[in-house]
Amino acid sequence: MLLDIIFLVAGAVIILWGADRLTDGSSALARRLNVSETVIGLTVVAMGSSLPEFSVSLFSSIQGSGGMSAGNIVGSNLFNILVITGAVAVVKPISINATTIWKDIPLTILASLALFFLANDILLTGQSENILTRSDGAVMILFFLIFLSYTYSLSKNKPQENNEVKEEMPTWKILVFLLLGFSCLVGGGEMLVEAGTSLARTFGISETVIGLTILAGGTSLPEFAASLIAARKGSVGMAVGNVVGSCVFNIFFVLGVCSSVNPMQVGDIDIVQYTALVGSGLLMWIFCHSKRALERWEGGVMCFCYVAFITYLVLQAI
Repeated sequence: MLLDIIFLVAGAVIILWGADRLTDGSSALARRLNVSETVIGLTVVAMGSSLPEFSVSLFSSIQGSGGMSAGNIVGSNLFNILVITGAVAVVKPISINATTIWKDIPLTILASLALFFLANDILLTGQSENILTRSDGAVMILFFLIFLSYTYSLSKNKPQENNEVKEEMPTWKILVFLLLGFSCLVGGGEMLVEAGTSLARTFGISETVIGLTILAGGTSLPEFAASLIAARKGSVGMAVGNVVGSCVFNIFFVLGVCSSVNPMQVGDIDIVQYTALVGSGLLMWIFCHSKRALERWEGGVMCFCYVAFITYLVLQAI
């Protein structure tokens, strides 16, 4: 148990250090390419910090554990929206631009709705079980390609958000920072998840609760660290873009690829969890739309909603 605690702390430290390098490298990349930090957050940072979810979900899918794979994504997206965005707002209130309100955040809601309609075969089509088929995976991958086209159009039409003149970082250093950041986020995330899972089993926590809490939260820690550090450094657009991009990437790309490789049975995910996923996106949109900002109390409410949801899951599992 002592070794698990050491790995748990070490994993967290590695993630934080890697997030710091990733934020610096990504900000420099945005300045070098003359695109907004939101675009970098939606693409480079989001995809890089979502690698733990991808590796865990793909491995689970190949092993035939489709429910765990999909549960990891649903839990991770709930953590991304409610905890990461909420905690960032508590640390530093977020000003939200019109594009984020009317285009970026609705993308997360669209992704959640798409998963609901594709995965609920029993409810919507009367089939005997809920399965994400290869054709469902192809549809999600198509949505992901559309998302990439959207972010490409943003990079062409949106100027750089941060007008502050900063010293130009050499290209080789940008690449080193990005590589180090991604490597630390993935490696630290895996270390933390394994140690946390081992500790949970030591205390007799069920596999279901482990997957919905530790596994989902642990694989989302890279996004948490990247967004929190980005916000503290003033890169608010990157912090919000990371959350939006990660949620879209998790559903459309990760589940799209996983179900294309091996059709996934997702019967363990019920209507309450899908409702919570769609509702979290709507809650974030309502809060951001109210004053074009996410205030500290609103971030606190979002974090409380996540705690309430996890409490409900634990009580249901007991």
